[in-house]
Amino acid sequence: MNMKKLILSCVAVTVLFASCNQAAKQNEDSQAATENTTSGVTEGNDGIGKMDFEETVFDFGKIKEGDVVKHVFKFKNTGTSPVILSQVSASCGCTTPTYTTTPILPGKEGEIAVEFNSDGQVGQQQKIITIASNAESNITTVQLKGVVEAI
Repeated sequence: MNMKKLILSCVAVTVLFASCNQAAKQNEDSQAATENTTSGVTEGNDGIGKMDFEETVFDFGKIKEGDVVKHVFKFKNTGTSPVILSQVSASCGCTTPTYTTTPILPGKEGEIAVEFNSDGQVGQQQKIITIASNAESNITTVQLKGVVEAI
């Protein structure tokens, strides 16, 4: 009887090791498949847009109160995915931005046109325009600056 128990124990241990080894192999295969899928997704979507501005500060110099300054900030998408501007806002109601609303493809250019109304804005001026996008830097700023002289 002891011999039968010994043989049964050996068989049970062998079956246990075989099933554990099979489960470990299945786990490894599953993990490898997940990594391949994940890396495939990452490789397909790893691009990101990047806005490179020709200039980020425009100094309009000295103007008379009531004058309107207009300037266009141009940028190029030097990234590998389209750039989409989601919001462009100014630090003051006297400054009105308009911008490219279609996706800017890699290698293409976009614009942010700004209009500053100096009425009631006497003295040193610095107007910040904040740009929210899906680009590498999600929040970017450009600025207008100069001096408004009273009339």
